[in-house]
Amino acid sequence: MSIYSGKHGLAYLAALLLFVGQLAVAQESETVEEADSADEATITEEAEATDSDSLANLPRLATPGSVAGQQAEDASITQSLTGVSFGESYTNWKNGLIEDHGLNITVDYNSTILTASNTLNDEDTFAGGVIRFFGQWDVTGKDSGNTGSLIWKVENRHRYTDTAPNGVKTEIGYIGLISPTFSNIQNRMTNLYWKQLLKGGRIEIAAGFIDTTDWIDVYILAPPWTAFSNFAFATGSATIAPPDEAAIGAYFNAMLTDKVYIMAGFADSNADSTDPFNGFDTFFNDHEFIKTIEIGVIPSQEYFYLDNTHVTLWHTDKRVEAGVDSGWGASFSWSKAYKDNKVMPFVRGGYANEGGTFLQKSLSAGFAFHYGRSDSLLGVGVNWGQPNEDTFGPGLDDQYGVEVFTRLQVAKQFQLSPMLHYIRNPALNDEHDDSWVFGLRARLFF
Repeated sequence: MSIYSGKHGLAYLAALLLFVGQLAVAQESETVEEADSADEATITEEAEATDSDSLANLPRLATPGSVAGQQAEDASITQSLTGVSFGESYTNWKNGLIEDHGLNITVDYNSTILTASNTLNDEDTFAGGVIRFFGQWDVTGKDSGNTGSLIWKVENRHRYTDTAPNGVKTEIGYIGLISPTFSNIQNRMTNLYWKQLLKGGRIEIAAGFIDTTDWIDVYILAPPWTAFSNFAFATGSATIAPPDEAAIGAYFNAMLTDKVYIMAGFADSNADSTDPFNGFDTFFNDHEFIKTIEIGVIPSQEYFYLDNTHVTLWHTDKRVEAGVDSGWGASFSWSKAYKDNKVMPFVRGGYANEGGTFLQKSLSAGFAFHYGRSDSLLGVGVNWGQPNEDTFGPGLDDQYGVEVFTRLQVAKQFQLSPMLHYIRNPALNDEHDDSWVFGLRARLFF
């Protein structure tokens, strides 16, 4: 019997939560002690203000996992558990590129290892890594608020073990995705598009080779690099099947009023990120697209991610060669930040009618908690999902998933994220009723 099964799995979950709790208490105690000094108390107040405001300063009208969003989030980090920051000369050089040329570049390396119980085969350990080079070059209107920018991202995704981490879903019989970005697809392109801001950033137009999840069902905890790694807590709660990245398409995003926004666009459903320029053939000849529109209500554009309620509607054309039926669906999302943006509960869900999705009905709920003086984060999510009968056939059990993770800001440029998944009734596993998946994810960025 696996050490992650039964009561042992609960023990690991309790240990993880206890570890996080002790870290939070220790950091808060440190803050109180330092506040006894007037000078250090001032520093603490400034750091807390920075932590509270940093999320509100992320670029609006795109996901935090977009190129601009990830770079803004990385730049906002001012504290860490160790106080260590390295590569300062490189950082200063980068800042000079931004200031002098409007060129912002990032290189990061991401790695994860997963171990799973109750697998269908003998494999129970999965590991891999991803190196990414991405950036934004502000070409026109740099200081005008109506900036025109070239966005790019290229990657290499590779495995360390016989099966890449995203293959854990097959080994446990789960309909969905866990650690979806950690594959063995090798070299690929994710983004190469032009982004134009208008009306002082109240309108955004993006066109080129895009990642549609940058603008579909936008949610602050969706990026699998830094937050939840189960796709049930990301795009459409797994009731939307976005195309591969580097899809030729366009999106129009705008603030209709001070409190209402719209995101609408389309993209090639047959994109292939390993051969992106073949997209010209599929885009202009096959005419098989995904179309989406999202309407949302927020208190202001500055709190786009922190207090967001929206509905997303989508439709996909039939993909003849891929053998996927056309489909349509809707998803909703409510998320809100409390206590100086430290506590962020959410409720999200979706419905799909065919379209090749993983789930046809899904509901997710949970919360995230920023704790201590660093950018460390605790996330807890619960999902119920009904497999899509059109994709997988009728008669499959409903699935239940739980994910607990904590993102530890170990150093200014290094994050370490222990995570624990519990899957109840994995629909394609006839041998076992559940599975525990324990993981560790690391990200180093410059």
